[in-house]
Amino acid sequence: MARLPCVSEEDMATAKPPALPRQRQPSRLAPRRPKWRTWLALTVLACVLLLAWFWKPLNGYAVAGASYGARVACSCRFIGGRNLQDCRKDFVSGMGLARLSEDAKAKSVTATFPLLSRQTATFREGEGCVLEKWPD
Repeated sequence: MARLPCVSEEDMATAKPPALPRQRQPSRLAPRRPKWRTWLALTVLACVLLLAWFWKPLNGYAVAGASYGARVACSCRFIGGRNLQDCRKDFVSGMGLARLSEDAKAKSVTATFPLLSRQTATFREGEGCVLEKWPD
């Protein structure tokens, strides 16, 4: 028969219980947001600041591009007799955002750069395609 080691009462009183894994204490600080939300917020803020900084040149390019698109498409459609989709071939590079619509009754074409500019050119007999008067 195996003999168990003798443990005195004194040893039992000073013995430490086995160590348990430490549990994390709840933080008293506010919970941390995920990093992707912070980066998303910073990216949106940077885009808004860039848009505000470059608004005047962007708007100028959009007005010029819409004016060019309306006049070229109007000439192509009502003088050249081609359909509106075929008139897109006459655009210079960088005009991919321009949207074209036509009013056959008024013989006009409207070019739009989304959220920035909208210009209309109307065909007039003897004058060709003329842009609408710009507001001062």
